[in-house]
Amino acid sequence: MHKSGDVILGGLFQVHFFSSVADLSFTSKPQQPTCHGFYELGFRQAQTMAFAIDEINRNSNLLPNVTLGYTLYDNCVTLGIGFRAALSLASGQEEKIILDNRCTGNLPVIGIVGDSSSTHSIAISNVLGLYRVPMVSYFATCSCLTDRQKYPSFFRTIPSDAFQVRAMIQILKHFGWTWAGLLVSDDDYGLHAARSLQSELSLSGEGCLAYFEILPWDKDMDELRRIVNVMKKSSARVVIVFAHHSRIVNLMEEVVRQNLTGLQWMASEAWTEATVLQTPQLMPYLGGTLGIAIRHGEIPGLREFLLQIRPDLHHNNSYGNSMVRFWEFTFQCRFAPAPAGWLEGRGALCTGEEDLDNVDTEFLDISNLRPEYNVYKAVYALAYSLDDMLRCEPGRGPFRGHSCATLQTLEPWQLVYYLEMVNFTTPFGDQVSFDENGDVVPIYDVMNWMWLPDGSIKVQTVGEVKRSAFKGEELILDEDKIFWNFESKKPPRSVCSESCPPGTHMVRKKGEPKCCFDCIPCSEGKTTNKSSNCPEDFWSNRQRDHCVPKKTEFLSYHDPLGICLTATSLLGTFICAVVLGIFFYHRRTPIIRANNSELSFQLLLSLKLCFLCSLLFIGRPRLWTCQLRHAAFGISFVLCVSCILVKTMVVLAVFKASKPGGGASLKWFGAMQQRGTVLFLTAIQAAICTTWLVSSSPTPHKNTQYHNDKIIYECAVGSTVGFAVLLGYIGVLAFLSFLIAFLVRNLPDSFNEAKFITFSMLIFCAVWVAFVPVYISSPGNYADAVEVFAILASSFGLLITLFGPKCYIILLRPELNTKKAIMIRCNLTKKKNTV
Repeated sequence: MHKSGDVILGGLFQVHFFSSVADLSFTSKPQQPTCHGFYELGFRQAQTMAFAIDEINRNSNLLPNVTLGYTLYDNCVTLGIGFRAALSLASGQEEKIILDNRCTGNLPVIGIVGDSSSTHSIAISNVLGLYRVPMVSYFATCSCLTDRQKYPSFFRTIPSDAFQVRAMIQILKHFGWTWAGLLVSDDDYGLHAARSLQSELSLSGEGCLAYFEILPWDKDMDELRRIVNVMKKSSARVVIVFAHHSRIVNLMEEVVRQNLTGLQWMASEAWTEATVLQTPQLMPYLGGTLGIAIRHGEIPGLREFLLQIRPDLHHNNSYGNSMVRFWEFTFQCRFAPAPAGWLEGRGALCTGEEDLDNVDTEFLDISNLRPEYNVYKAVYALAYSLDDMLRCEPGRGPFRGHSCATLQTLEPWQLVYYLEMVNFTTPFGDQVSFDENGDVVPIYDVMNWMWLPDGSIKVQTVGEVKRSAFKGEELILDEDKIFWNFESKKPPRSVCSESCPPGTHMVRKKGEPKCCFDCIPCSEGKTTNKSSNCPEDFWSNRQRDHCVPKKTEFLSYHDPLGICLTATSLLGTFICAVVLGIFFYHRRTPIIRANNSELSFQLLLSLKLCFLCSLLFIGRPRLWTCQLRHAAFGISFVLCVSCILVKTMVVLAVFKASKPGGGASLKWFGAMQQRGTVLFLTAIQAAICTTWLVSSSPTPHKNTQYHNDKIIYECAVGSTVGFAVLLGYIGVLAFLSFLIAFLVRNLPDSFNEAKFITFSMLIFCAVWVAFVPVYISSPGNYADAVEVFAILASSFGLLITLFGPKCYIILLRPELNTKKAIMIRCNLTKKKNTV
């Protein structure tokens, strides 16, 4: 079909089903191939392109002063014919004749609408892409065509198979079908779809393929019989088919022969609306089919345009033989001269005056325009891009030097540039634009094959699947409209293995897909029918059918042990306060003044802090308590032991000062020096704690190693080295205090405390030496209890040994708390030591 114009658009359509080529003898010029089997829907698609161009030419707002023409070819579903047609369109088929400096003959086209087949589009785009000739397909869906490196000038108004595959998976997921078979045609369309489906299923984990079979090109009955046997033996009730209807016809013959029913078929867009399969003989098998269909649309005025066409016997060069073929096919007549035997067989002759409106033909049914709607959008996409190009203002163009393209200097790649930027809305309300891969905004209709009680067949829309910028891929289904070809009138179940009952979990079958599994009883800590581990804070119940919270354990204020330790800590704090009050009240008495009252008060305050810091080890561990407990413990005990160490050193200094020439030693142990020494020794521990907290701070920890069904809340020390240094520093000071006190235990002053300090340090060291191995071997919250016990035991040891004798004298033997009594005891002690 051809129509002249200022600009020519090319088109490739399937007007015949197949072709025949004469044998090559290589002795004469090869004959042209002959096409057979007229396809009226393909002819309607070609007429839709003619209608769209005619509509554009009548639109004064689109391409004003420019007339579009077209040259359309029939590809006869043959790659060789379609490829040759595309090259003819791109280069100009006829020889150009120079006459009066003007060219006559067919001009090269600026763009091509087509081809319908993915295989054809791949081959043609490989060549046209080298010259950047734009090609807009209305039916090629292979996802491989999105490769802009290989196909830089390919566009399409139909979504790619990648989106169609995801739409299929959305439907599988919606109905819970995790076990399906896959049949594909042995071509680019089927094989790429298969790879995409397998990849998407693997990534999404939404299902598995029970089998994967490739349909033969020809009618290979042995291969078809084998495929149907595989389907018959499989437990999969869902069959997905990516193939053209011509391949499925042969398969269905074998399905009918073996009476294979009870399957839920899922159709790709290539055969969703194939009327050749919608027959009463096949509906017992294909009834209820769910399919993905091209978005339907409305094209106002198309039917009127189709009714106006007539066979023009005198000007066949404009329509070729296509119109004659169409007329003869529609009215079942032949134009004169009729073939031999036609009239004898009572065949009718065509007059060319027959009325299309009086014949029942699918050609005029525009209620369900799908490929035609894509053709319509493809023509308008080329027209709008050409219009944008011609509206370019000189000096503001997108090309070199801000230049614009013109019809006289137009290069194909320039139109490709504008085609990538095109954006318009059809009269039906659909927006048309292309992404960076040349793909249109994807949307599909979901179709269902209904088998009505009266035996009639209806293919109706039951939903849609689309992709939007805000919601992503979205499936919308009206399940009340869906016809299910099963006795239950409900969706079938198609799973390899049923969900495991409560208390069991899945175990993969060796060599089988992940959807096939056995169910075995859950072990401890596992539950649910997916055999997943319970969350960290949960445990399986006795029936193993759901998770229950684990018991939690820590040294609590509500436990008997926690209550006892808390009471003991508060008791020690109270006793320290009482002793502090006694000492403060009797601070001017000789026994207190003779034993360094300032250090005694500091020692009592530090012991009070020791008792109180044990409370930080009780209760649920928090971040702040974990960080504070060891720091408070370390600093409190260093403060306490520092006071004892300084007291011991003062006693030693006083003894040396009582000897001739020893008075100089006292100047190093004045009140300021004593305070400074205690502060300095405590500051070292504070620095150790700060370094520990900054480098590797203790944190709360849920320990599940001791019991699987319990959570032991504890404080992880963070840095074992930090904890060891903290304890080691306390030990060093305690050992020094013990050593000095032991050396001065026999000094003549009966109230020098040397004996008491020696005994107290002995208790202190014994407690903490025993603490280390017990702490390490104690599980869970008992470790905290051991540390609290060590703190309380050592604190009470210091409190009783250091302050018990003094309180006894102050309260019960006040006659000994006099200067005279102290001097008498001192003299007696000196004489005894002298003797």
